Amino acid sequence: MTHNAQPYQPFTRNNIQTLPQFKELDKFTQHVIRVVSAVFPFRTNRYVVDNLIDWSNIPHDPIYQLTFPQRGMLNDADFNTVSRLIEAEATRKELQEAVTAIRLHHNPHPAGQIEYNVPKLDGETLPGIQHKYDETVLFFPSRGQTCHAYCSYCFRWPQFVHMDDLKFAAKESDDLVRYLKRHTEVTDVLFTGGDPAIMNTRALRQYIEPLLIPELEHIQTIRIGTKALAYWPQRFVSDADADDLLRLFEEISATGRHVAIMAHYSHPKEMSTPVAQEGVRRLRNAGCEIRTQAPLMRHINDNPAAWAGIWHNAVAMGMIPYYMFVSRDTGPKRYFEVSLAESLHIFRQAFTRLSGLGRTVRGPVMSATPGKIHIQGTAHINGEKAFVLSFLQGRNPNWVGRPFFAHFDPTATWFTDLRPLSGKPHFFYKSDAVPA
Repeated sequence: MTHNAQPYQPFTRNNIQTLPQFKELDKFTQHVIRVVSAVFPFRTNRYVVDNLIDWSNIPHDPIYQLTFPQRGMLNDADFNTVSRLIEAEATRKELQEAVTAIRLHHNPHPAGQIEYNVPKLDGETLPGIQHKYDETVLFFPSRGQTCHAYCSYCFRWPQFVHMDDLKFAAKESDDLVRYLKRHTEVTDVLFTGGDPAIMNTRALRQYIEPLLIPELEHIQTIRIGTKALAYWPQRFVSDADADDLLRLFEEISATGRHVAIMAHYSHPKEMSTPVAQEGVRRLRNAGCEIRTQAPLMRHINDNPAAWAGIWHNAVAMGMIPYYMFVSRDTGPKRYFEVSLAESLHIFRQAFTRLSGLGRTVRGPVMSATPGKIHIQGTAHINGEKAFVLSFLQGRNPNWVGRPFFAHFDPTATWFTDLRPLSGKPHFFYKSDAVPA
């Protein structure tokens, strides 16, 4: 199957007025996009707007909700503040000061990413690296800290809004190599961002090749966290260096290491185009294993049919369903959040529609400060309804797989909303003096 090479054409706050579909929106909706995109990052591209969005179903189309700013992402006070400044043609400095204050109230780095995840080597902090779980290190290459399009709910939105003191980025992998040589417990390195697939192959190779030396033979898996299969599958099919990228993955595999593509799919529509399906096929033929994951979000995929569709398609295309996440407590969470109880219901309803091959997926899962917390279900204990929880990953590996219980709260949307069922003031892991 062949695909005509299509040039990548992004649209941002600065040039969205040139998009024909934008010109067809009513004036208020256009104003909303200008106001909200002054606070949260906005970027889409020609492939997304022409192939994935149903413009006859605005504003309800899920991919439109996924990629375009929405009024509900800001509360009335913040929206009105930014709106007045824009209408008054305030200076860039005035607008930036107001916007920065608003951003800082939206929990820019949840789950202790700065406080607890950034490692040190010889007393020096290592920028662009996170090490939360023993076996896995996250690496943020500086040239991969953007995306082909931005998700409106992105929990890493500070990477894209020019707040450098809140940004994770490493210009080169020298520090990473030094750190890994001393931490032989690490088996997996996850390249993340942003989106490392935004880089050309030459740049990505410069980051990865240093990890393939004999001294780092304990590194068994190179993971690539990416949304490119959804937002720009041409990266693996028709981009000028698409074949070079696949050869790089083949070279990694030839060293005896595993290449895992952590593919972010929010809706089955993202898997529907021929070029998206070809991208998956080419990656699999290059020896890559693809796992699918995404958060459950109001207005986008808050129904069992969407998730069953994602997982059915994944299995049919040879991918492995991996995680359904709970929306993190950052950014415009209030607009997108779904209660834990409803999330569990949606997961169960979708899960029952799968064959055994699709039941590799786990959810709902919260990437919280102490670790990845899996909501396994509910139970009645001593006459009281409770959430049954366990750690899939923990800052302390001894916590993993140990069931614990929280009062069933139908309004809770995040782990910090829950209380222990035991009557104790804290869950069991707090005795280890690790942050909640």
